[in-house]
Amino acid sequence: MDVDSHLAAVEQALIAVRRSQSRRALAELAVPAFDVLDVVETAERTGAQATVSSVALALHVDQPRASKLVTSAVDAGLVARVADKADGRRVLLVRTPRGRATSAELHRARQSACAVAMADWNEEERVEFARLLTRFVAVFGAR
Repeated sequence: MDVDSHLAAVEQALIAVRRSQSRRALAELAVPAFDVLDVVETAERTGAQATVSSVALALHVDQPRASKLVTSAVDAGLVARVADKADGRRVLLVRTPRGRATSAELHRARQSACAVAMADWNEEERVEFARLLTRFVAVFGAR
């Protein structure tokens, strides 16, 4: 297989993953409010502050769309808007207790789906796949 064939194989795999997420494997987890929840959780985990602007940036959507997504997450009780203590004009996003519980449920469901997909892989294959996929996504997502 030449380099172009490898790139084509990766492209086709990405398409298949996207389709499976929208149709079957993780479709029930593909809720826009969950995307916001993931962004807010990541900000909390890294010590960053989540805002509507950071949601827009992370989800690659414009500000009005991000605002609607955040409102959806707030209405679902997953995220709360709080005033920034350093700048009262600024609104930060935080997970609610329900949001933290939902994050944990999402992690379990996603990891379970991955475990099923890799059920017949040995430990070495799982470790190598995790390493390479994490490396790929870090560069791919930064573009």
